[in-house]
Amino acid sequence: MKKQVYIISHSHWDREWYMPYEQHHMRLVELMDDLLELIENDPEFHSFHLDGQTIILDDYLEVRPEKREAVKAAIKQGKLQIGPFYILQDDFLISAESNTRNMLIGMAESKKWGTPVMLGYFPDTFGNMGQTPQMMLQANLESAAFGRGVKPIGFDNEVLPDDQFTSQYSEMHWEGPDGSQIFGLLFANWYSNGNEIPVDKAEAKAFWTQKLQDVEKFGATNHYLMMNGVDHQPVQKDISAAIRTANELFPEYEFKHASFTEYLEAVQADLPDDLGTVTGELTSQETDGWYTLANTASSRVYLKQWNTKVSRQLENVAEPLATMAYEASGSYPHDMLDHAWKTLMQNHPHDSICGCSVDEVHREMMPRFEKANEIGKFVADEALRNLVAAIDTSRFPEESRPFVVFNTTGSTRSGLVEVVIELERKTFREGLPSKLYHELLAKPKGSYSVIDEQGKPVAAIISEEEVLFDYELPKDAFRIPFMKRFVTVQVEANQLPEFSWQTFALVEKAATPVESAPIVSEGGRKLANAHLEAVITENGSLTITDKATQKTYRNLLVFEDVGDIANEYIFKQPEGDQAILSTQFPHQVTIEQNDPLVGIVRLTQELQIPVSADDRLLEEQKAVVDFRFRKAQRSQELVAFKIETEIRLERTSNRLAFKTTVNNQSKDHRLRVLFPTGIITDFHEADSIYEVVKRPNQVSSHWENPTNPQHQHAFVNLHDETGGMTVSNFGLNEYEIVKDQICLTLLRCTGELGDWGYFPTPEAQCLGSHTFEYGVACHGAPEERYETYRQAQAAQVPWTASQTDKHQGKLASSNQYMEAHGTTVAITALKRNRQDQQIVLRGYNLADQATAFHVQKEQATLCLLNLLEEEQASSVNEQLHPYEIRTIGVKE
Repeated sequence: MKKQVYIISHSHWDREWYMPYEQHHMRLVELMDDLLELIENDPEFHSFHLDGQTIILDDYLEVRPEKREAVKAAIKQGKLQIGPFYILQDDFLISAESNTRNMLIGMAESKKWGTPVMLGYFPDTFGNMGQTPQMMLQANLESAAFGRGVKPIGFDNEVLPDDQFTSQYSEMHWEGPDGSQIFGLLFANWYSNGNEIPVDKAEAKAFWTQKLQDVEKFGATNHYLMMNGVDHQPVQKDISAAIRTANELFPEYEFKHASFTEYLEAVQADLPDDLGTVTGELTSQETDGWYTLANTASSRVYLKQWNTKVSRQLENVAEPLATMAYEASGSYPHDMLDHAWKTLMQNHPHDSICGCSVDEVHREMMPRFEKANEIGKFVADEALRNLVAAIDTSRFPEESRPFVVFNTTGSTRSGLVEVVIELERKTFREGLPSKLYHELLAKPKGSYSVIDEQGKPVAAIISEEEVLFDYELPKDAFRIPFMKRFVTVQVEANQLPEFSWQTFALVEKAATPVESAPIVSEGGRKLANAHLEAVITENGSLTITDKATQKTYRNLLVFEDVGDIANEYIFKQPEGDQAILSTQFPHQVTIEQNDPLVGIVRLTQELQIPVSADDRLLEEQKAVVDFRFRKAQRSQELVAFKIETEIRLERTSNRLAFKTTVNNQSKDHRLRVLFPTGIITDFHEADSIYEVVKRPNQVSSHWENPTNPQHQHAFVNLHDETGGMTVSNFGLNEYEIVKDQICLTLLRCTGELGDWGYFPTPEAQCLGSHTFEYGVACHGAPEERYETYRQAQAAQVPWTASQTDKHQGKLASSNQYMEAHGTTVAITALKRNRQDQQIVLRGYNLADQATAFHVQKEQATLCLLNLLEEEQASSVNEQLHPYEIRTIGVKE
């Protein structure tokens, strides 16, 4: 039988990268025009793989709406191969739910047009998440194709003992941490190995002689894949003639224009018994370490912070509130939320969210973040309006001002919740705004306290009265502008269960003093509560004592600044460069707030750091000198670099929170904050996609990069058998373990894109003001670490609170909407599906051990769903397997 060569026409379409979006967009229009013409005029043209992302169809039809029927016909004929995703994301830098919504929306969009290609398609993702096998199977995908993360051996087909990330072949089994297994296909010779196939016989002879040797080097079968295309590649119009030439020149092979579906069916039917298995994350850990591209996690960190903000707004605020509000309104804003998700996901392609494009690209991303966030806020506000109107507040005193606090996370929470309580308003119909303002300002100041529904006093901090402009937008009338007199209340919520609310009220009565000592003492150098004690030492570092274990951690919160002469993809410290540490400079401590409920101190440190790299860097960049071989150093000119850090400790919390602000006026450098733990172990854990991933602290024997950057979402943890430390963050996706230290990257500033040429990116220097939020929590025995993980995830979600009035309602004043509890379970979604408004709850097991997962809602039954929200079983057991991702349908 002849060896089979499957030629798949495609173009890997980065929506935006080394040119702004519209530059790529117009070229996409030209590609699609040519492709539709070719499909119409060449009956031998088999098909074109549309890069696995349905957004291409939207982008094209935005400019060519008259081509809709031609596109539809080409898809129906199988000439255009579409789906299954909405975009081609960077899976490590977007949330677990964002990865799922990419499949959910992509599948739905694909099915509107026709049949999607049932292949998990990750051609250029910068590493692949460990839970891919389980996620693919839960989306009815049994195969995945990818370009990075695995080093194939070839020739001798011998897998070395320490090569976890090595495969004998370009084909392999891929197993996730839960044991799920799919077929994995590596583009061992990249997704351009069949690009620009010659028609001329002499050229074709040389081309195919080399290309066939390359593909057979790694092939496990006699079925070989040739990818006819590359980044933004125009369609090869003479591909049919090129294939005829190949068949004439190489009679022992059969060259065919094909689709992925045909190739996958053939190759999987002929796999050898010795096919290898790769496990978990595929992140090129068995390479020299320079091109893992993990430093994209710290490139343009402001993008990552915005992405976290919008993700939390949609996933953890808007959707849960809208789900709860359905009880009152009977409606759910599917279209609005889909629009928000699509807008957000336009920022999720790997060259976008990774921050490795030209400045114009990332400038255009900011309005998308803002738009998606505003939609999320609108949905949340509408849900709140319906909810609080239905919540019964009739038990509160007549002159009280009720307000409702919501915990929209999947964890029990305690902490201070801030809400603005309006005391009085005067509408603009009552007089001139300035007159109204002064009338309200002149009112006698009252004394206030907070009570719960039983009338018992609740610990709270209440501000002085203020007056400001505000407005209301009624659903059935014109806007109402007014001046309002108000106070800001910080109320202490205590052990509020997951997906619940509690109603309080502000009353005109002097508050009873809280019988606890203030948090801050010793002139601001000490913060303490029942859980921990933190002391600012003489050199400006922090010492923390965990009162439960009596373990003390020293030299924490040290800021480290070094040079960076590489690019948006990769960090490279200049040769011989020495770190500049905050402990080398004087510091100041001031008390910002101090009472029994919360203490906040400000630590100010002013470093002197180089203004930039020296002049050699620009010359090396212009000459496209490989960053590994650059000789540039940091400039001798120094500038002031002030670091201001708010250290916050609440009475009920075992987590110390930090908010660091800098005004960066320096280029070509990296700022990190260091947390030495004193714990020397072989492994650590970090928050990844539906997984707490266990990663080695030591690099492989092949590693040459002096650093070992890693991805995270909410936390990273080091622990041993006696205790450990969890460092949490908000939108700070890069960390590194250096011996016993957790090193959290705050800011990385570079001046060029990198990769295949010289593309200056002055805005990637991130000049100006930046604020970073993170925290630290300690724990005892290893099993206690999971609670710090859940706290870290919940800390990314803002509390929700809303004022209301005294009224009767069908919903209880305090209520847990749904129970969803497991000691090692993280909840990622509470939403409703479009088909029947069924509640969808999703979570996963943080641990490598089975755990009980209890879900209950009054007068509801449960069923098991997959990630596409299709029913898999009519009942749900309460045991969650290790690393299991579970989606539950709740039928009311």
